[in-house]
This record gives sequence, structure tokens and C-alpha cells, in this order.
Amino acid sequence: CGGSKVLPTVPEPGLCVCSLLNKVTVVLGAQWGDEGKGKVVDLLAMDADIVCRCQGGNNAGHTVVVDSVEYDFHLLPSGVLNKKATSFIGNGVVIHLPGLFEEAEKNLQKGKGLQGWEERLKISDRAHIGLQHKWEKVNPLSSLSFNSSLYTARNGLRVCDLVGDITVFEDKFRLLAEHFQRMYQNLNINIENELEQLKGFAERLRPLVTDGVYFMHKALNGPSKKILVEGANAALLDIDFGTYPFVTSSNCTVGGVCTGLGVPPSHVGRVYGVVKAYTTRVGVGAFPTELNNETGDLLQSRGREFGVTTGRRRRCGWLDLILVRYAHMVNGFSAIALTKLDILDTLPEIKVGVAYKVNGKPLPSFPANMDVLTRVTVEYETLPGWCCSTEAVRSFEELPPQAQSYIRFIEDFLQVPVKWVGVGKSRESMIKLF
Repeated sequence: CGGSKVLPTVPEPGLCVCSLLNKVTVVLGAQWGDEGKGKVVDLLAMDADIVCRCQGGNNAGHTVVVDSVEYDFHLLPSGVLNKKATSFIGNGVVIHLPGLFEEAEKNLQKGKGLQGWEERLKISDRAHIGLQHKWEKVNPLSSLSFNSSLYTARNGLRVCDLVGDITVFEDKFRLLAEHFQRMYQNLNINIENELEQLKGFAERLRPLVTDGVYFMHKALNGPSKKILVEGANAALLDIDFGTYPFVTSSNCTVGGVCTGLGVPPSHVGRVYGVVKAYTTRVGVGAFPTELNNETGDLLQSRGREFGVTTGRRRRCGWLDLILVRYAHMVNGFSAIALTKLDILDTLPEIKVGVAYKVNGKPLPSFPANMDVLTRVTVEYETLPGWCCSTEAVRSFEELPPQAQSYIRFIEDFLQVPVKWVGVGKSRESMIKLF
């Protein structure tokens, strides 16, 4: 089985040693993001011991509603609201330090959920530091892409640099700043001011920093713990498997858990895919089931489809199961969390994308070529709507028969069970099926 662990006694005959290891439970977006991952993580984090972020940066946005208070997270794991859990930001995350502390302060002002956050947050010493936004303005790439380009070019700055020998860090920073000033004539960096700001952050950061690999190793191989990993962005935004080039700069699929935390594959346990009951996408790029009509406008307004981070309007369309099936092929979902079902409450009929054709010929799988994706014709299955509110429903049996059929149709198509159904914004509005 590939697992290994020193046991105090001989295991029972036929017992796989791997089963004695702590496993991580993973929550991933199965579409183009904004599926409601934060809500699922918040639910699972209630009894977790450790909640981890493994990739992305402050381009991610998760909203969690607890006791009628709406918290917005970009860098902090959503599980930071659990005061009994340790939150961990792994090496795969690009950390914009002003953004991290501003995010904490803003959420502290909203409610009591974030009190004491610094006492329960750990940050990997191998995580990369995101540079100031004004550096990025001279570069056509997005914030995360810009900082990831530094990372892959081997001239980025890491947390271990900042909390280590400050004179060495200063030399590295000056070299990097001078390099960009030579590249971009209109870039004016006040090197001394930025260094002073970073030194200030270093003092606040130092108590939070840990050897991330050793931290995860102890958690995985020590006493029994519930470890939760919160993915940012989503499968179709993955740098390798997403709708390239309109993707983010990290692996948002299950492989990012291993590389972004230092977790061996044998420790990956259940993988939950979060699927919105319809499809949304921010920005440009192919969107086969997009609705540029009144129904699309209705989904946008009822779903409050505006980006948490950018505030940009999200494009809306019918649920695309070809796309979700592709995400399942890459991630191997153990079960699905279906969110925002209540947004469909007013529709007399609901369509679901079940097949692609190009020039009249069926496509056997989700295409890699985005020129092909822009030309696909979608075949739909039309299902009856339920035309009544589901917001107060708290069990599967209470859902209208048509809503139950919609959920079962998704399960049958994907051959993956739906474990949760979301019918509202609050923690209590997540219906557990099993």
C-alpha cells in the first residue's frame, strides 16, 4: 500500500498500515470559483484540529456567515473562526503582508469570530511574500501571477528571508527593486520606506512562522487529528488543468495539496468538490452554458453574483455537468457539496448541460483547446422547477420533489454522491444528506 509507520504493537492481520495515518480532508472548487467553498469549510472546521490553506493568494475570496455576521477572507483560512483549531498558511500561498493584517483588522471589527486569531495562526517559513501592488501596476500580469513569476524565476522573497537575517533580506530586496526599476522606467520604488514597512511586518510575523514541513509531518504522524485543507480558486482555474490561458497561477486541484503543504499523497483522504447549482465565471473566456438573457440576469441578482475580492459582476449560466465531470476526473471527488440551490427557487424549468458537440459531432471529453470550447454546442436536459422557497428547509425530505430530483440527476450523471445541499447563506442552511 506504500504506507509506513512505526507501530507500538504488531497490527492485526490484514490491516493496512496506511489506515493508521492521519489523513487530510480536502475541499476544492469544482467550477470556475465562487462556489461557496468557505461555507463548506466553515461547516467542517467546527470540529477540526487544523485548517490549512495550500495555494493561491489574496486573489481568493471566501465569505462565511456566522451568527448573522458576514466575514470575508482572502488569505486567512476560513477555519480561523474556530477558536479551538490551529489555522495554517502553507508554502504554496503567496502572502501579501499588508493585505493579511488589513483583512484581520476588518474582520475583527465585524464580530467576535476573529478574536485571538494571531494565537492560533501558523505560517510556513517557505511561503512567498507578495510585493506591493504598485510594483504590479507596471506588469500586465495579475497580482498572484506577478508574484508567482518571481517565484518561478528564483528571485522572489520568502517568509524565512524576512524573519531571518534582516541585513541579508535588505540586500535581496534592494537587488530585486533595482532590477525592476531598470526594467520599467516609470516604476518609482521608495526602497527605504518599503523596507521599513516590511521590517515592521517582520516583528508581527515572527511569532507566527514555523517550519511548515515539520509542522505538517508532526500533525500527520502524531496523535489522531482532524486536518482540513481549504482550496482556493477552483479546478477550471488550475494552471495546468484549467481553461488556459484564463487561469490563476497555482494548482487549484488536489495535487496542490501535496506541493503546497508538503503532504505525501498517502495522507490525502476524502476530497469534497463544491459545486454551485448553476455556473458562474468572472472575466473573459469561453463559457458554454452562459445565459445572456433575463434568466442570466435573474441568477446574477438573486445570487448576488459579485466577486468578494474584485467586486466584479459574475457571468451566469446553467449548470454544466460536462465541466464538473472533468473536475471529478482530475480530483477524484469522494462527494459533492451542492450550494445555492435556493437561487433556482423561482424558475419554472431548469436546464442542465449534459453533452458538448462541435460541428454536429459529439465531444468525448472536456477540450483542452479554448478555441474549440468557444465553438461547442451544449445539449441540455430540461428538468421541472419547484417554484417555491427552499430557504427554510433543513432536511432532504423537506425539499420539494422537483428539487430532490434535480439533486439525484446530478448524482446519477457524475456518479458521485451529494453530501450537502446549501439553501442559504448561514451555517444552518447547509443540509446534510448523509
